[in-house]
Amino acid sequence: MPTFIIEREIPGADKLTSDQLCNISATSNKAVRDLSKPYKWITSYVAGDKFYCVHEAESADVIREHARLGGFPADRVTEVTAIIGPTTETGGKMG
Repeated sequence: MPTFIIEREIPGADKLTSDQLCNISATSNKAVRDLSKPYKWITSYVAGDKFYCVHEAESADVIREHARLGGFPADRVTEVTAIIGPTTETGGKMG
């Protein structure tokens, strides 16, 4: 399945409490269960007023359907075309 980076504009994201983040996680997990398509939430990063989420899905449309089901914004959905890191220089693989 392709991997996507989802950028979500959420004012005050970096000020959300642990309980609020737990609720967001539960809502996202429910949306994943409610999808009728393969879907995997890998991880999310909170930075400033944004969430940057890494998900696997068949298409960007499925990513947007997950966002709709969860009530989340999906301001930008971009397919990952390559992964690089410190070991890329020597031909090593990450992860």
